[in-house]
Formats: sequence, structure tokens, C-alpha cells
Amino acid sequence: MKWLAVAVLLAAAFAGGKWWGGRSFAKAGSAPDKVLYWVDPMHPWYRSDKPGVAPDCGMTLVAVHAGEESRYQAREKGMVQVSPEKQQLIGVEYGTAEYESSTDSIQAAARVTLDETKIVKVQTRLEGWIGRVFADFTGKYVKKGDALATVYSPDALATQQEYLLALSAEYTMRDGALPAIAAGNDNLVAAARKRLELWDISTQQIDEVRRTGKTIEYLTVYAPASGYVTERNAFPKQRVTPDVALYTLADLSAVWVMADVFEYEAAGVRLGQAATLTLDALPGRTFHGRVSYIQPGMDAASRTLKVRIEFANPDGQLKPDQYGQVEIHTSGARRLMAPESAVLDSGDRQVVYVDLGNANLEPRPVRVGEHAGGRVEILDGLKAGERIVTSGNFLLDSESLLKAAPGGTVK
Repeated sequence: MKWLAVAVLLAAAFAGGKWWGGRSFAKAGSAPDKVLYWVDPMHPWYRSDKPGVAPDCGMTLVAVHAGEESRYQAREKGMVQVSPEKQQLIGVEYGTAEYESSTDSIQAAARVTLDETKIVKVQTRLEGWIGRVFADFTGKYVKKGDALATVYSPDALATQQEYLLALSAEYTMRDGALPAIAAGNDNLVAAARKRLELWDISTQQIDEVRRTGKTIEYLTVYAPASGYVTERNAFPKQRVTPDVALYTLADLSAVWVMADVFEYEAAGVRLGQAATLTLDALPGRTFHGRVSYIQPGMDAASRTLKVRIEFANPDGQLKPDQYGQVEIHTSGARRLMAPESAVLDSGDRQVVYVDLGNANLEPRPVRVGEHAGGRVEILDGLKAGERIVTSGNFLLDSESLLKAAPGGTVK
């Protein structure tokens, strides 16, 4: 009987092993679950269609099988639910993303220069010698029409004499001459006067020659425009030719200011933008102008862009070659802005926590732009009016990452 019992136990064990082995074999031989994609266990929002390692943290990617999507979708969002009491405990505060008109400005070093459109070169078409000089020093202010200097020119003197002879003949033949002869003499008078005009002799001086019947030995050169004498090349008894500039006159009622804008700020400068100028030499004074020209190329040495700004200067306070600071106002564009403290920046991604209601907070990847005055431009990821966390978001992010990790929980 004893041996019979042992035989029965052995048979039962053999049959049970065969059944269990067949079951295990059937399970092992069945088709495996389908892998949908692979995720980063630390940052489940990163997906890949093949196994490998996460590019941001280097962790091995975890396979997500069919039927596990909902579990990993929850991890991808990393949504956390934090009671109002706990939010108060960890110091959670809120703000909103709103559209704002930008009030940015660009600061640049600047130098006052002459307005090149208001610079006049004074030359004479006469060849001769200077007599008297009236504008006798650099920096003198002259008005349009003021006498600058006198010039003796043998050619102009000879032409005046021809003009007087033609006038005398015209007067003599006015009554008794034949019509053809009178017409010819009129032409001689007109031709002589025209030559005087081509010498750039003023109408007043030509009329004086006609009225007095005498030549003018020293013809006067007048200022063609008002301005300051910035260059002088007229001295008594100096010989002059048409290619010599006797004076350079500059009108300082308006000036140019050349600003050096750094390369990384150059894209924000536009024609017509308002600008203000301040000078150390004039504390408390602010001058207002507008951008009138942007040079097409960068300065190779300083890596700056030359920007020209026009300023009115009616009282002459702005002097050429003065140095100061320019502020170019680049405001006007409407941009979606949020508090800088709302954005968590890990270097490779930026996240903002959005309030979804019922104590649910969702980490939302965003793309940011320029920073200004404690605010940051949101280029993508948020909508205007959304309620976002501005304080305590670092602790929320820690809980979100814990929840997103495999097996992670939030207590």
C-alpha cells in the first residue's frame, strides 16, 4: 500500500506539471502585445517610433503597448490636482496672458552731425582776384543775400563794357534807324546781358550798370542761403577760379544725429520711429526726432548699424560733433504677454501651468519671444485670457514630473 500511494503521488505530480507546462507554453507562444510607441519615462511628452534613449536626459525609452494609451496620456500631460488648501500652503499665485501694445525702446550712443541737405558751397564763375572780404572768419552766421566778398574779373569787366556800348547804340538809333538795324541792336543788348547773367552776376548789379552807365570793377558775391560759415577760402588779393569753393555754409536749424545700434537690436528699427536725444552737456533737456534713414550695411569693426535721426534745432542748442544717448521707441505692435515668473525654462523647453478649473493644473509647453519689463512674449502655446500660475509653479512641476514617472503618485 505504501508503494501504491507513492506511485499515485508521482503520477499526479507528472500530470500537474504537464498541464502547467502546457499552459505556460501556450501563454509564451501567444502573440505579444503590439507596441504603439516609446516614451521618455522622465519626460513622457517625448515620443519616438523606435526604441532608444531620450535626447534631453539620456534615459532609456519605455515601450507603450496597446491598451496603455490612457495611462501614458495622463503622464504626457503631467496634470496635477492640487487642493486650494495645498495651493495656499505652497504659495500658488495666478496671472493671465494678455495682449499688450509693446513699449520697447532701443538705447544707442549717438553723435550730432550736420544735415547734409542744408550744406551749401559758395563758388563764383568769375576768374580773377578777391578784393574785400565781409565774411572774414569761420563760424560767422550769414543770412541769405548778405555780401560775402568782392571779386575783380577782367572778363566780367569787358562784358560790362560791351553791354554799355550796346545800350548806347540802342539809345542812339531808337528814333531814326531802320527797323532791321534797331532789331539787331536789341539782340546785341540781350546777348550782352545774358553773358553777364551767365557769369552769375546778380540782377541788381546788372541793373545798376544799366542805370548808372558805369562798370562795376569789383563785383559782389552774395550768400545763396542762410547758415554758419564752416569753411572759408576767401582772403584779400587771393586769386580765384571757378573750381574754388570760397565758402561752405551750413544751416543748423535742423541737424542729423547718427546712432550706433547694436547688431542684435537692429531688426527692431524702422523708418519713421520716434526717438529722443539727451546730452551730458545739456542736463534736463530732451530733444525729439524721427528715424529718417537706416544704412544698408553694418560697421565691420564695431558690429553696429548706423541709423540717422532728424532733429529740429531752432535755437541752435545742438552742435555738430556733440555726443549723447538716443532712445528709439519701437512701440506699437500688439503681442501676447505673460509674467516672466510664469515660465519655467529648463533650457530645452519652456512650460507654463494653466488652470483648467476644479483644482486641475496642466503643464503647457510654450514658445517665448522677447522679454521686457518683467513680461515675456508668448509666441505659441497660450491664448489671451488663460489663467496661469505665476508663483509656486516650481513645486507644481516637481509633482507633475513625479506623476509622469512610471509608478509615480502624488500624495
